[in-house]
Amino acid sequence: MGISFGSIGTGLPKDIVQQLMKAEQIPIQKMEERKAQIQSKKTLLDEFIKYVEDIKKDVLPNRTERSLRELKVARGDDSVNLTLDKNIAQPGSYQFQVKSLARKSSVFTNGVEDPNKTYLGVGYLQYYLPNGESREIYIDPENSSMNGIAKLINEDPTNGMYATVVNDGINEDEPYRLIIALKDTGDKNKATFPYLYLVDGEEDLYVDQEREGRDAVISLDGFEIEVPENQVANILPGVNIDLLKPGEEFTLEIVEDTAKIADKVQALVDHINKVLEFINTQNDLDENSNTRTTLGGDITLQTMETRIRNTIFQPIPTSMGWKRIGDLGITFKRDGLLNFDRDKFESSLKKDYKSSAQILIGRLTEQGNINGFINNVFDVADNSLKSPSGTLHVRRQGFTSNISQIDKRIADKQRHIEQKEKNLKTKFARLEETMSEIKTQGQGLAGLANQGVNPVQQLG
Repeated sequence: MGISFGSIGTGLPKDIVQQLMKAEQIPIQKMEERKAQIQSKKTLLDEFIKYVEDIKKDVLPNRTERSLRELKVARGDDSVNLTLDKNIAQPGSYQFQVKSLARKSSVFTNGVEDPNKTYLGVGYLQYYLPNGESREIYIDPENSSMNGIAKLINEDPTNGMYATVVNDGINEDEPYRLIIALKDTGDKNKATFPYLYLVDGEEDLYVDQEREGRDAVISLDGFEIEVPENQVANILPGVNIDLLKPGEEFTLEIVEDTAKIADKVQALVDHINKVLEFINTQNDLDENSNTRTTLGGDITLQTMETRIRNTIFQPIPTSMGWKRIGDLGITFKRDGLLNFDRDKFESSLKKDYKSSAQILIGRLTEQGNINGFINNVFDVADNSLKSPSGTLHVRRQGFTSNISQIDKRIADKQRHIEQKEKNLKTKFARLEETMSEIKTQGQGLAGLANQGVNPVQQLG
């Protein structure tokens, strides 16, 4: 009679350890799912924070009266070119006229046939600067052409003048002339030009025409003013005037640029609407909505929406009485977003700029600074983003902390599983070894039985 020991080894499945470890992985999978849900919320929150940060960035350059305002030239003339410094210039209307332009002291020589080859001799060019200082330039044989003389004048920046060779387009035989001019314009910059002492030249070089330097003459509200240059920066505060040509009297009018201010406010409204639209999208819930991975109903979004709405409706004490931003055309629509009535806004600015500006940026009183709409919006954004107590900052830190804790639990669980797997493999290896020994002994006993030997006597 034979002894049976079943299948090879333990008879257990070869992947028994893997099956056991797979069951151990289930808690980790659930933690990973929870982590993914929190990460999804954090990603959405980061997107929302970016929209709030955009509000803050958009508000920062427009929080004061000077930074918000924009000016433009409503009426001008082609006799001038105007640029404005909005931080200094003031709205106003002026009668303006360019009567004459400032000019430099200069001379025009006679002509020569060739500016490079016509030899004009050697000697000196002497002249007197406006301060009475006498200067001389030596003309050597190598530079005794018209271009050579011009080069000698222009090489030395201390000369206080420059030279240019031109073709006058009139004299066909001797068209090339030399213009020598002082660098600066005005009555105080008159120079005595020049004395030419050149000998042994093929042609004489002499001053054919001369023009004195002089100031520009302008008229402002009927009064003549002389200025030494054609770039005028100190007549009207914050207004740079380039005089281009003499002309007739015209009205120069500087006004508030309501269109540019409206552009700034439109950009701010657009940023606020992105925040509100995000909140609306997250709160658009139905029976199929999965709030585990979205921010639907999140208290943080509700808080932000409430603060923004309160800011829109908040009354502002201007010097003209209590006002709201709605008085300038910013109101809520049925979908919960803001509407910007640009026409009403610009009309309000034109009608009463002072009161409108106070609604936007507030005013300074004896009791202190009173915020306007723009600074109130800034405070909402800034307070929510502040570290460590800002609403959005705290919410983001909460998500980050939760993810970090889950990662730690996953790592701990993974180490536990790895150690358990190692222990099970060791135990099963020993069990397999034991079963193998028993199997070997069983085979030996069966062999004895087949030979007619009593295995029990043998063992005894």
